[in-house]
Amino acid sequence: MMKTSITLVTRSAFLMLSLLCSLFFACAQKQGFNIDAEELVAGSKIPKGWIFAFNEDQKKAYVTELDPIVKHSGKHSISVLNINNKTGFYAIDYPMLKTFEGREILLKGYIKTENVKSGYAGLWMRIDGEQPTIAFDNMADRGVKGNTDWKQYTIRLAYDANAAKSIHIGGLLVGDGKAWFDGFELFIDDQPIAKVPEKKADLRKATLDTAFNSSSGISPFALTNQIQHNLMLGGQFWGFLKYHHPSVANGDYNWDAELFRHLPKIIAAANNAQLNQVLEEWLDKLPATQPAVEVNTPANTQIAFKPDYGNLLNGSIFSKSLTEKLTTVKNSKKPNTHYYLSFFKGVGNPKFENEKSYAKMVYPDAGYRLLSLYRYWSMINYFFPYKDVIGTDWNTILNNSLPDFVKAKDQREYVLATLKLIASIHDTHANIWSSNTALEEFKGNYKLPFKAEFIENKLVVTDYAFGDTLGVKQKFLIGDVISEINGRSTAELVKYFLPYTAASNYDTQLRDLPINFLLRGQSDLFNVNLLRAGKKTEQSIKGLKANYFANSNSKLENTGFKLLDNNIGYIFPGRYRNSDLPAIKTLFKNTRGIIVDMRCYPSEFMPFTFGNYLKSANTPFVKFSSSTLDHPGLFMYSPSLNNGGSKEEAYPGKVVVIVNSTAQSQAEYTTMAFQSAQQVTVIGSTTAGADGNVSQIQLPGGIYTMISGIGVFYPDGSPTQRVGVKIDRVIRPTIKGIIEGRDELLEKAKELIAKDQLIPE
Repeated sequence: MMKTSITLVTRSAFLMLSLLCSLFFACAQKQGFNIDAEELVAGSKIPKGWIFAFNEDQKKAYVTELDPIVKHSGKHSISVLNINNKTGFYAIDYPMLKTFEGREILLKGYIKTENVKSGYAGLWMRIDGEQPTIAFDNMADRGVKGNTDWKQYTIRLAYDANAAKSIHIGGLLVGDGKAWFDGFELFIDDQPIAKVPEKKADLRKATLDTAFNSSSGISPFALTNQIQHNLMLGGQFWGFLKYHHPSVANGDYNWDAELFRHLPKIIAAANNAQLNQVLEEWLDKLPATQPAVEVNTPANTQIAFKPDYGNLLNGSIFSKSLTEKLTTVKNSKKPNTHYYLSFFKGVGNPKFENEKSYAKMVYPDAGYRLLSLYRYWSMINYFFPYKDVIGTDWNTILNNSLPDFVKAKDQREYVLATLKLIASIHDTHANIWSSNTALEEFKGNYKLPFKAEFIENKLVVTDYAFGDTLGVKQKFLIGDVISEINGRSTAELVKYFLPYTAASNYDTQLRDLPINFLLRGQSDLFNVNLLRAGKKTEQSIKGLKANYFANSNSKLENTGFKLLDNNIGYIFPGRYRNSDLPAIKTLFKNTRGIIVDMRCYPSEFMPFTFGNYLKSANTPFVKFSSSTLDHPGLFMYSPSLNNGGSKEEAYPGKVVVIVNSTAQSQAEYTTMAFQSAQQVTVIGSTTAGADGNVSQIQLPGGIYTMISGIGVFYPDGSPTQRVGVKIDRVIRPTIKGIIEGRDELLEKAKELIAKDQLIPE
C-alpha cells in the first residue's frame, strides 16, 4: 500500500545520487555546517560541502551559478538554468554524514522561478541509513511552476535516529526554465541543526567487528556437486541462526563476518559427516539458549502458512545431535528486540536493520556474493508474506541460484544473478531500484523516443515524447505494431528479458518490459520493423540517452474530479484530495453514477474517506497476514478491517472502478475498499498484484530492492498477490481503439452506468 515511485523524478534517480554523493563526503562537513551555502571553497564558486552536477549529462543540460544580484538574503543565491533537454532534472545537494537525536526534521528554503513549464522546481530532502531512502520528499506533488517570486517552502519528514546515517538536502529543477534557491534552514524537533546533539555511537560487538569490511577472504573456487550441496545447507543454517538465535538478535555477533569465518570449512567439507561437524562446531561456539515460555498453539484458521526449515530439522542429513540443538534454538526464548530486524509500528511489515550495503564493492568477491544470496534468501524465507505463492520451492531456488552467484565473473553477471533472484519471488514491488551502471548498460544506454505498450498481445506505439525534435511522428504512427527491433523479433526479446523482469504476473511484466528493456539499445541508432494497416514497413531513428526524462503527451487529468456528460461523476485518484470530498459530494449529488479511474497511483489515502462515502454501513473489506520475532516464518492472519459510513450520507448511485496493470499497491488496496460497497463494479484487466506496505532490502554492491511486507487478502481469504484485485468484467483496449484515440474502458464504464448494467457477467 506504500508509494513505490516518485512523480517526475524517479526514486531510482535519487538513489543514484546517494552512491555518487559518497564520493564527495570527504570534502563535506569538515568545518561545521554550511546549510545556507554562504561559505565558499577557497578559490572557487562552489559553497563548501555542496555538490553541483552529478554526471556529465547534467553539466551539459544545466548551468549552475552563484547569483549575487537575484537573491533572497545573504551574499548570493544558487541559480539553476536548463539549456537543453539532454537529461531530465538537476539537483544541488548538501550531504550530512551525521546522526542526530530527534524525531522530526524540517527543511526550509526560498525558491524563485522563471519559465518553468514542462516540469517544476522544488526543495528535496532524503534520509538514508544502511538502506537508502528511509524518508524522502522532492515536492513532486506540489512543485513550483511558471514565473514566481521568492517564496519560502518547507519539507517535513519523520526522523528515525536509530536508523538514519545521513541527511541530504537541496534544490531541484525538473525540465525547462530557471530556478533560484536561497535561505536553506534545517531543524530537528524545531531546533536549528547546529544546536541538535549528535547520536551516540552503537558499541555492540556486531557494530565493532569490522574484520571483513573490505574483503571476505574467500577466493574464487570451482563449484562441484559436493560444494554446492554444502553451500545450500550452509545458507539455510546461517539464515536460520540469524533470525532464531538470541545472541545474534542481541547484536553480539556481526553475522556477515561470522559467515566469512566459517565459509572456508563449509566449502572444504568432503562429505555430509564433515559438513555436520563444521556446522555443529560453529553452533557450539554460540552461547546456550533458554527455552521459551510455553505459549498456546494458534488455531489453524489463523495460520496463513508455516515456517519451512529446509533440511535443517528433518533429520535427513544432519546428525541427531545437531538436529536437536537446532530444534532447541528454534524453541528458545527470543529477546524483545532484534539487531537485524524490527517491525513497523501499526503496520507489521518487517524493517531489515543494520544490513550493510558494502556499496563500494560494485563487483563483490565470492564470499560477499554468497552473502548477498544468503541474506536475500533468508529474508524471503522467514519474512516474505507471499512466499507460499512464489510458485517454486524456495529451497530449490537457493540451490539453483548458487551457480549464478559463485560463477559471476564481473559486475554485470553479479547484478543479473541478483536481479534474476529478485524476480523469482514474483512481486512487483521487488526490483533493483538503485542505479547500477552494469544493469543500465545491460538494458541499453539509449531508448526509442516514443512509448509502446502491449495491446492484444502485440507491442504497439501508443504515445510520443515531450518536446520531440526527431521527426518521430513522421516515422511512427499511433497503432503501429512493432515486430522487430535491431534485428531481434519482439517475441525473442520478450523471452530473453522476461527472467529479469520482476513483477507479480504476466500482465505487469508486459507493462514493464517496453520501458525497461525492449525499447532500449546499446547504440543510438534503432532499426524498427513495423506492421501498419497490414503492411510491413521499416524505420530507422536516433534514440535518446536512457537517462533523458521525457513527459508524455497523453492528457493526464489535471483535476481529481469532474462531471462527464453532465450526469456521471468522474474521480481520478492520481489527482484526488481528501479535502475535495465535500465539493465532490455536492457536485455528484444528482449524478446517475460515478466512475473511479484507478489506472494511476492515488495521491492520497482514500479507503476511509471516499471509501466511506460509497458505503451505507461499516463492513469488512480486507485482512492481513504478518510474522513476528518469536516465530520467524509463521504467518498469521489478523482480524478483518472495516470501512464504511452511514446510510443517510452514502452515495446512492452506481459506481464503476476501472483498473489495469497500472493499478498497483495502494491503488489495489483502495479498490478493495471500494469493492466492499454493493453498488461497485470493477472493470478492466489484471492489476499489478503487489499489495502491502513495502520493506526495503539492501544487498552487497549497493543493490537496493523491496518486497511487499505484509499479506493483503479479501475478508474471505481470497488472495491479491500475483492475481490482483477481483474483476467483475474483463475489458481490454484494442489496437483499433488506440488508432482511433478512444478510451474503450472509459466508454464501457459510461455505458454500464447509462444502462444500469452493473451485474457482473
